[in-house]
This record gives sequence, structure tokens and C-alpha cells, in this order.
Amino acid sequence: MDSKLDLLLRSFTFYISSILSIIRYFLTSFSRFKQIPSAFTVSDACISLYFRLLGLSPVSIHVDDETTLHFWATAGRDDERPNLVMIHGKCGDSRWQFMYQVGHLSRRFDLYIPDLLFFGKSYTTRKERSEAFQAKCLAEGLRKLGVDKFSIYGISYGGYVGYHLAHMSPDRVEKVVLMSTGVGCNDDQKDEMVAQLGRDPKELLVPRTSDDLRELMYKSVYKSNYMKLIPDSFLQDYLNDVGSVHRKEKMELVDHLLAKNFDAGRSLPVLTQDTLLIWGNKDYVFPMNLAYQLQRHLGSKARVAIVKDAGHAVNMDAPDQVNRLIISFILG
Repeated sequence: MDSKLDLLLRSFTFYISSILSIIRYFLTSFSRFKQIPSAFTVSDACISLYFRLLGLSPVSIHVDDETTLHFWATAGRDDERPNLVMIHGKCGDSRWQFMYQVGHLSRRFDLYIPDLLFFGKSYTTRKERSEAFQAKCLAEGLRKLGVDKFSIYGISYGGYVGYHLAHMSPDRVEKVVLMSTGVGCNDDQKDEMVAQLGRDPKELLVPRTSDDLRELMYKSVYKSNYMKLIPDSFLQDYLNDVGSVHRKEKMELVDHLLAKNFDAGRSLPVLTQDTLLIWGNKDYVFPMNLAYQLQRHLGSKARVAIVKDAGHAVNMDAPDQVNRLIISFILG
């Protein structure tokens, strides 16, 4: 019953936000736009409004003189609720990756959802491109927001960042949820995964054309039949508005991620926090054996949850199941 009520509430909230956003655009289009806003522009505004209706507000934090991190954060904190930091992957900004989960999770946690550097409105002029640097900036951004204790939920590339954050802040990070991430994979495994792609991974992870983006979606989402209905024009508008921003820096992030690390297995620290590893059994980006490999490395504090009929983007294929796993694990 709770699942049905949640679905009804989420649908109702989304439709209301969509209607309000469309009305706003119609009322202002003549004064603000030289042409009718694209379907992507309206959809993007709807998602932002949806986040606001859930009690999330956008905020930019100056980590230092050269670095700014943008967050969607719970407005009006509740000391009775735990804090959850949701860290997105490489495709798009945080709103698009977590839009199917914030409705449910915002009722149980105070949420802090950053755009990682070079995604969304986050940016640095520094030259560092490592996941450790992303984690360091995120830790400082959360400190300036006044967030002391928190749990982490990281997807794919966000899992790498979350792992570093948990290791460097053991006194602040309470529990860790990592999903579909390649943390701990060695150079041979990297080479094998790149070979299976059959092309330069940067062409997919930092797509330039609608065909590249569509291929990335098909490889990431197992239940992808509905994606055939998305027109190329929508995907291209998405790339023009989101994907083209800081393209050079995003490709440098991929280069660093794929760089050779001959000591990967021995140098990877063991986290002290209880850790949940969520994987889809149809993940063709980071295969399921990596979940058990990471579990063995972490030891008795880690457990694996396999989601059936889900690909790399488990948050898209089975958001309700992922939400239940996160809530059960963190709230105990």
C-alpha cells in the first residue's frame, strides 16, 4: 500500500510541477525567449520545480577561490532525520539521475545532492582531475553547509568519489551505499571492459551526438524499450544544453579514471563503515563479479544486494527497489 501511495504522490507532484512550469514558460516566453522553448528546456525546468516542491533548494558553495560546488539541499533541516549525500555518475547532472528517487528518499532523509565538478553549475580552475580531489571538495562543501554526519549513496563514477570521501572522513561518514561502480578493478579488467565497448569510451561517456547518447542509454538501462520514443531532437538539445558544458574537462576526468594503476588492488583502502553494494544482474558496464570482488576486499562490513532485470543504471530500472534497500540499510 505504501508503494502505491508513494507512486501516486510522486506522479501527482510531478504532473502538478509540470503544469506549473509550462504555465510559467507560456507567461514569460514572449519577453524572455526569441523562440518557443524546446521540449528539453521545459522538461529541465519541470525537474527543477519538482525538486523545489519536495523541499530542496539550489545552493552554490565556494570551496575556495577557484572552486564552486552546486548542491540541491533540503531546506529546513530536521535534526531527527539522518543526512544522505547522493553522488551522481558521469551522464548529466544530479537532477536527471536522481529524479526517480528524490520523492521517496526526501521523506526519510535530509538530502544533499551535489553536482560534481564540471557537471551542472560546479566548476574549478584547478588542474586536478582525480576522484580524490572531487571527494576533498565535496567534504569541504558539506562542511561549509554545516553538514557534520552523513551517509553516502554513490552511483558509478559517484561511487569512486564516495569511496574516497568515506575513506578520508571516517568520523563524518556513517554508512556507505555504492551502486554499479568500478572501484577496485585492476588494469586487466579495465582493458577488458574497454574492449567490450568496441570504441573509445570517451565517445560514449562524453557523447557528442544523439546517436552516441542513445547508445550510452541502451548500454546503461536494461529496460530501455521506452527510449525508442525519445526523439533525436530532444537528445541533441540535452547535449547542447548539458553535455557540451566543460566537455574538455569531462574527457580529462575519463582519462584519469582509465589511467593505468598497477597497484590498484593493494593500494585500495578498506573502509571502516558498513557498506551496501547494489548491482544489477544485467550490468554490462561494470559486471556483477566486481561487486563480489569489492565485497571480499571490504570484508565482513560489506554486503551485496543484486537487483534482477536491472542494468548499470539500477536507479532507472528499479528506483523503488533501490530506495527500499537504501532506507532499510541506513535506517536499520
